[in-house]
Amino acid sequence: MSHLLIHRGLAKKNFIENTIPSFKYCFKKKYDIETDIHFTKDNQIICFHDFNLKNKFKINKDINKINYKDLLKITKKNKKSIPLLKDLIIVSKNERYLMLEIKPLISKRRLNMLIHETKELKKYSFTSFKELNIINLYKKKKTLNLGLLIPSTFTFSNILQKSKKKYVKFLILEKKFLKERRLSKIKKKIYFYTIKEKLLFNKFKKKNLIFENL
Repeated sequence: MSHLLIHRGLAKKNFIENTIPSFKYCFKKKYDIETDIHFTKDNQIICFHDFNLKNKFKINKDINKINYKDLLKITKKNKKSIPLLKDLIIVSKNERYLMLEIKPLISKRRLNMLIHETKELKKYSFTSFKELNIINLYKKKKTLNLGLLIPSTFTFSNILQKSKKKYVKFLILEKKFLKERRLSKIKKKIYFYTIKEKLLFNKFKKKNLIFENL
């Protein structure tokens, strides 16, 4: 059975990514969520994609160099509130699956904080392009559901090699690999990102997809 997740809560084109209203709509429609997480300077875990505020708020400030209270002032002014991970967990009511992508390479101390923050969740996973995040999480708790994000530049041989790592429970591949037949040799679960075309979604909806705006 396929597993379908909304990318950053973007169920509709007019929604704002990684916001509580967008997440709530997805949950109402019985969809699971893929979202991104960062740590602020004061160690608050937030749902936000970029490493810097420049793209979304026209302010050249890195997420890891700003306190959450100051971030709230910026978002309130721009009416684009950035939620805490714990806010997302609350609205999910522990009923929907949360795929949490760790964007930066973070310290072991912060990984401990992340594990603690999600300890009550029943259906969730951690993913990252930063393989060391996955390795360190595995060392801390081997039962965690951990996924490795694979760059589009990887060859099939690269993917196969990574799939054999014991800390990798599943893979997340760029959509260019949807037609790669050799993936059947990999016995671990595989997701594909990000599906934005309805035609492509309908063609491959029996696979595990991360999609948006359909």
